[in-house]
Amino acid sequence: MTTQVAPFRADHVGSLLRPERIHKARKDFSEGTISKEELYNIETEEITKIVDKQIEVGLQAVTDGEFRRRFWHTDFLECLNGVEGYVPETGYIFKGMETERYNVRNNGKISFDKNHPHVKEFIEFKEIVNGRAVAKQTIPSPNQLFHEDIRNHEVYPNFEDFKNDVIKAYQDALQAFYDAGCRYLQLDDVYIAGLSAPDLEFNGEFSREESINHALEVINGVLENKPEDLVVTTHLCRGNYRSTWAFEGSYGIIAPTLLAKEKVDGFFLEYDDDRSGDFVPLQHIPNGGARVVLGLFTSKSGELEDKETIKARIQEATQYVPLEQLCISPQCGFASTHHGNELTEDEQWAKLKYIVDIAKEVWG
Repeated sequence: MTTQVAPFRADHVGSLLRPERIHKARKDFSEGTISKEELYNIETEEITKIVDKQIEVGLQAVTDGEFRRRFWHTDFLECLNGVEGYVPETGYIFKGMETERYNVRNNGKISFDKNHPHVKEFIEFKEIVNGRAVAKQTIPSPNQLFHEDIRNHEVYPNFEDFKNDVIKAYQDALQAFYDAGCRYLQLDDVYIAGLSAPDLEFNGEFSREESINHALEVINGVLENKPEDLVVTTHLCRGNYRSTWAFEGSYGIIAPTLLAKEKVDGFFLEYDDDRSGDFVPLQHIPNGGARVVLGLFTSKSGELEDKETIKARIQEATQYVPLEQLCISPQCGFASTHHGNELTEDEQWAKLKYIVDIAKEVWG
């Protein structure tokens, strides 16, 4: 049984390892030896190659690998009106590692800029795909703007005003991508996955429960007027930086609210190791509701998972969600930042093909 509607039986989160040619071009551009246009053209050529490669391994949805971005989230967010990028004193602390220091902050009233570069880039990307597969767009979730250090309290003394402007900006963003031809869009959300981390401390304005409820209001507010034939999914990520992670814990704390009530078409959930917890939170997914993409394959190493173990885990998940509502993918992208995870491009492609092959065996 195959599915012709996204998310697909074999899908992937989005980012792909940047080839050495892009790393070199970025370095050359920063040193002033090539122009911005030359860098852009090199990125376009490399995106064309990885679109072909994704189709070759059998994926029904393809991405641009996020090849034009430095980070999975900041490149999009800093191009919103009222948001700027900056270098903080410290990066995020991941398991045994500090991330590269770069973040965004609110510096004015937030709105979507109709000239946002990601929309133009999507139009060109869709032309490259040329109907051979579904062109999937990934953007950071609006909830990423609700980390405590982002909102400017002088610009937004009232939280509700901030929340409403973020919702409106993202409603406009979804419509802009739709008008550009996008029919499959993914919201990447570390923030709401973090709300399920048991050791997360809440010393700020709101409690964990209030924050979970706000997150639900934001997503469902953004989706309120979305075109019916635009598929929107959420990827709940626990951090992915050079094969390390930020936090652990099952989705149990957020599941009764967010997994049960988010009006998305699918959830990409991380289930690649023990820190992910069990499948019990899936009991909150409405029967016949959102598809659940089980991230049973790790993007953090090139080793292929045991096929029989994967099949057994899919079967285990059917205790909570029917098989026809399930799909499989890596737990995250292969390069959430320009640095990439600790595996080779060949290992990345082998893993994606492996996922496609197992999906065919399970669903036909």
